[in-house]
Order: sequence, then C-alpha cells, then structure tokens
Amino acid sequence: MMHKNNTKLILLTALIFISNISLAEKAPFESSYEPLPSTNTIFRNANIYDGEGNEFSETDLLIKDGKIIAMGTDLPGSPEFIEVDASGKWITPGIIDIHSHMGVYSAPSVSSSSDGNESTSPITADVWAEHSIWTQDPQFALALKGGVTTFHVLPGSANLIGGRGVTAKNLQRNTINSMKFPNAPHTLKMACGENPKRVYGNRKQAPSTRMGNIAGYRKAWIEAESYLSRLDEYESKSDEAKEIGYKPKRDLELETLAGVLRGEILVHNHCYRAGEMAMMIDVAKEFNYKITAFHHAVEAYKIADLLAENNICAALWADWWGFKHEAYDMVQANVAIVDQARNGTGCAIVHSDSEIGIQHLNQEASKALSAGLKAGYKISKARAMKWITSNPAKAAGIYEETGSLQVGKNADVVLWSQNPFSVYALAEKVYIDGALAFDKEKGLVPNSDFDLGILNPTKNRIQE
Repeated sequence: MMHKNNTKLILLTALIFISNISLAEKAPFESSYEPLPSTNTIFRNANIYDGEGNEFSETDLLIKDGKIIAMGTDLPGSPEFIEVDASGKWITPGIIDIHSHMGVYSAPSVSSSSDGNESTSPITADVWAEHSIWTQDPQFALALKGGVTTFHVLPGSANLIGGRGVTAKNLQRNTINSMKFPNAPHTLKMACGENPKRVYGNRKQAPSTRMGNIAGYRKAWIEAESYLSRLDEYESKSDEAKEIGYKPKRDLELETLAGVLRGEILVHNHCYRAGEMAMMIDVAKEFNYKITAFHHAVEAYKIADLLAENNICAALWADWWGFKHEAYDMVQANVAIVDQARNGTGCAIVHSDSEIGIQHLNQEASKALSAGLKAGYKISKARAMKWITSNPAKAAGIYEETGSLQVGKNADVVLWSQNPFSVYALAEKVYIDGALAFDKEKGLVPNSDFDLGILNPTKNRIQE
C-alpha cells in the first residue's frame, strides 16, 4: 500500500513535469498574421524579372487566392479576374530587406524610441528585436512605396551576441505578432570588430580587443553546449525516468543559443573585415553551427570563394564605405565579386541598414550592378534582381514561400512604371499575398496612426 506522503510526492513531481513540458512546447509570441483580402488579378503583356535570374517580355502573370498561379503568353482571362494592362511596364517579386532596424529605431528619431541595442552586457541572446518594435513607425509605409513587401529586423551591433531578429510582412498593423511572417525562423544577431570592443572597452570591461571578442563568443557557445547537453540528456530519458527527474531550469539566453546549435535559429553576423569573417567561420565550425549571412561585409570580395564554399551569403551595401576604420578597404564591385564567386555560386544580397536606403533598394542594386559591369563581370539585370528578392528570402529562411515569381508561392508582386534598375522607376502597385497594399495612382497608401493629423491624409487608408 502506497503511503500518502509518497502519493503526494509523485503527484507533485508529475505537476512539475507537466509544467516543464508546457513551458518547452508552448511557442510564445506566435504569428497571428492574416493577409488582406486578395484580389484575383491578371497582368497583361508585362516585362518580368522572376527573381530566379530569368527575364520575360510581353508576358502575362496570374495571381489568385494570394498565390502565383501562372505565367506565360496569352493566358486565358475570366470575369473573376481584374485585368491590369502592364504593357511597357515591369513586374518583379516584392523586395526583401534582410537588414533593417525599422520599428526598433523608429521615426521620429528620439532617444526614447532608441530600442535596438540592449548594451548592458556583451551577450544578450535573451532579448528579441520584436519586443522593441513600435508598429506605428511611419517608415514602414515609405518602404512599401519602394516595393518592399518583407523586411527583417535585427537588434543593433553593440554586443557580441545581440539577440533574436524577426521577419515581418510590410503591412501596418497594431501588433507585431499580426505582422510576423508565418513560420519564418528566428535569427540571431552577432557582431564582430569595432563595435562591441568599443562599447565595452570604453567601460573598462571585456571585450576591449578583437581577441576579447573571440574569447567572448567561445565562452558563450561552451555554456550553450553544456545547456543543450543537459536538455538532450533529459529528453532522451524514458517517461518513467522523467517523472522522477528534473528538467534543466529554463534559461532564456541559453535557450536561444541552443536553438542555433540545433539548427532552428539562423545566424546573421555583422562583420566587415575578411580576416574576422574567416575567424567567425572557424568559431562556427568549432561549435558546429551554421552562419547564414555576414552583414555589411565590406571586405567580402577578399574571401568570396571561402563564403561560397561554406554557403554563406554576404549582405552588402552598394557604395557605403570609409565611415570607420574597418570600413575603409572597400571596392564598389564587392557585390558582383561575391555573386560571381566559384563559378557564380556565390550568394550576394543588397541590404539597407537605413530607413532611407530601404526606400530605394532597386536603385542600390542598380548601382552595384553598374559597378560589376564596369569591373568586367557579365551579370544580367535579371540575375541582379536576385540580390533584393530570392537571395534575401533564402537568408531569412522564407524562400519556399516568397522571393520569386514561381507557381505556388505567395503573390508578393511589384508593378513598376519602367525598368526597376532605372533611377526614374517608381513602384505603381504593390501586392502582398495577392492583396493590393499600395496603389500610387489611386492614392492607396497605408498610414501609421502616428501620421494621422500630422501629415495630409491619403485618399484611401488601408484597414486591417
């Protein structure tokens, strides 16, 4: 016969076990995104860059129920489809910015809205950028006018490990959960070089040198390995053994790092110098995790083959350089050199890191393409379109859903007044999941509530 005290002990242990399971399995802050009502549309006689490196002339594109349905010539029409004459105009996938700080450094730029850097410790893997995002940021709508349908928000670069990044749909909503790209993986922002050693060195604490930076990463990953080992050991036990054991205490910082080691969270690494990028690759190999992309990467051209060999993207500016010492050794053909590495297998991305640059990413890509052509690289405009569409989609872990005009993908589509590589090109219509989110001619523009009463209201305001 079981003693009452033993019965209570077993019940208490079971409750703790159930509680631990609920903590582990419950996914907090899940996306609640719902698209706007889609419009079934057929675009006629458009010039198209499909985001996969292909160009088509006088071609029709059909979108239905929020998806790409067909692309070809003389597609049959139907009364259920709105017909858009795109003769002489251009269609591309929606632009994706892989490096933005919209919402965490929102407009107006005041200290009370500076929420991108939790610069209180070199390792802040426990913080999430989405918990800082102000969804009324007027910059979202300005980016939409530039054809940006998706953007990736990162913490700043004050820390060795700055926290989680998030991918969002560019629709003005009242909550960040209702903007989050469904099922997009979290990312981890890391930073090497001048920033973390300057921030903490000025406070007379580690790291104060680049070797201190590397030591800081390695110490953090050693802790993460130990934490993951304890988790794996617990999860490998039988149900009976779990009932009398205790799950390792939840740790938000180590939970994020363990997610990287398990391949669930993608690493995005702010890093300028070639030698430091190579060292970060070595650190990743030591602890068996994958770097998805190096950001800013001014010296990526020096190790373009190494990046391609390790399947690492480089997210780059077209021509920003020289604003600090580690940004001096830049060449304007940087993007093109990365793109063409190892017989064209490199992954180049043009990013903004700027509330202004994000509005003109098509022009930034055009500048990078012009520099590449001048350097002797034979790169088509259709291939260069990948730098702001399918390649950032791959780096964000959302390529299966968006980033190119392939049948079955989300209908994230931009109709341009002329070739988008022209400085005169304007986005005339922008569709997100097949819904018309911006229409220049009709004045259909989403407004932040913050703008109302400050700026002249548009004719039509998109509602959720």
